[in-house]
Amino acid sequence: MSTVDKDLRGGPDGPDGADPRRWLALSVLAAMQFMLIMDITVVNVALPDIQSGLDFSAEGLAWVVNAYVLVAGGFLLLGGRLAGMFGRRRIFMAGVLVFGLSSAACGAATASGMLVGSRFVQGLGEALAGPAALGLIPVLFPDRKERMKALGLWGGLSAVAGAVGSVVGGMVTDLVSWRWIFFVNIPVAVIALILVPRVMPESRMARESRRLDAVGAVTATGGLIAVVYGLLQAAEHPWGSGHVLLPLLGGTALLIFMVVWESRTPDPMIPLRFFANRTRVTTNVVSVAIFAAFFTYMFLFTLYTQQVHDYSPMKTGLAYIPLTITALAGAGTATVLMPRIGVKAVMTVAFFGGAAALFTAAAGFAPDASFVSGFMPGLILFGFFNGLAYPALINGALHEVTGQDSGLASGVQTAMQQTGAALGLATLVPFAFRYVKDHVADGTPPQVAQTDGYALAFRIGASVLVVGAVAILMLLEKVSAETRDPLAEAAEAATGETAVEPSGSSATT
Repeated sequence: MSTVDKDLRGGPDGPDGADPRRWLALSVLAAMQFMLIMDITVVNVALPDIQSGLDFSAEGLAWVVNAYVLVAGGFLLLGGRLAGMFGRRRIFMAGVLVFGLSSAACGAATASGMLVGSRFVQGLGEALAGPAALGLIPVLFPDRKERMKALGLWGGLSAVAGAVGSVVGGMVTDLVSWRWIFFVNIPVAVIALILVPRVMPESRMARESRRLDAVGAVTATGGLIAVVYGLLQAAEHPWGSGHVLLPLLGGTALLIFMVVWESRTPDPMIPLRFFANRTRVTTNVVSVAIFAAFFTYMFLFTLYTQQVHDYSPMKTGLAYIPLTITALAGAGTATVLMPRIGVKAVMTVAFFGGAAALFTAAAGFAPDASFVSGFMPGLILFGFFNGLAYPALINGALHEVTGQDSGLASGVQTAMQQTGAALGLATLVPFAFRYVKDHVADGTPPQVAQTDGYALAFRIGASVLVVGAVAILMLLEKVSAETRDPLAEAAEAATGETAVEPSGSSATT
């Protein structure tokens, strides 16, 4: 059965016996999650300096980003399963330790291979820490209203972290060195390792069996890695080439085998009942779309400002400040609106708004565009609606999870985020690059071709978000206020105590 440190259980300061140190614990978790998400985008602005500093080839440089995404996306489900089996706090601390040590190795890298290898290990650290941290929130916040607020803050910080990464990366690269974009992770990791045992309860799945489903773990992890790798290979090779098709088909075959295996094994890593809830499944699918759009926008906007408008890394980073501010505002708005109008309504508005923002950003791109009239409208709108979306996505992804599955649900959601990032970088970005290459060959000026190609990728991303918004409208459930809160049951199962429902709470989805 699950256990929790007795001295860390609730006290008089917390509703329904909640841990009085829960908000400090959330701060530690959120700070670490902020670093994990930021590390996907923080390197983008610094890539030219990294290339010259470590003599990267043009093809090899892409692996500074891809190595992190590949391992993080592939091992997240396994990380969620391990957190549920062996304790979320324990696995979170293991992930933080791995992440901190590999960050030090990244910053100290003396060769391109050392940096790429360290980025692989960083991705493993995220795969362990991310699902474990998110799975602890239902334990820390058994009260429905407090939990929705906590999840809103969590999702909002995730949205802001992606934008802040570019700002921090640009400033640190220009003012100090690209190496410090990795070294800044170390003090956050150390603080987390010191505070977590003091302010956070331990929890694990309430199962008598603690056997690891080795076949399910290998096939799920291998399948996800192969699919993500195939998508990333599409950035350099045609879709019909063996470099792309073989890993995609092999990964798909592994995932199909995993589904068959999980339906027959008595102690599966991914119980098929997890996929029975259409709100949770739909949320995870549309998460891929919005993360693909977000990371495509960040990557191409960085190239556009530096290649077309000759921005320095620091100036490029500062250009993201409007997006960062409005992302935070959007996350705060979502936290206020979700208890009032429901997750479904917030998510729908966010996806339609994000599509409109991408169309606006595409319209503002031009070789002679100014920052205020050309760049800023897209930055402001896209930042706000992405900030609005992420808290709703986190709530939808944890809809009706049980104590058995909270770690798994966290792992699936974070895996979908990473898969979305890989999908955007592997499909929309190469599409833009091929457009540029073809039109430059036909005699179009390079700056014009780049502007048009990047804008076209934005319009495709906007169309994908419209499809996602329609799916949300059609498939997400609405839960009545009288329905028993499943996340209270998750906290109850994780702590061994009954979570008392507050009167007048809302469960609208």
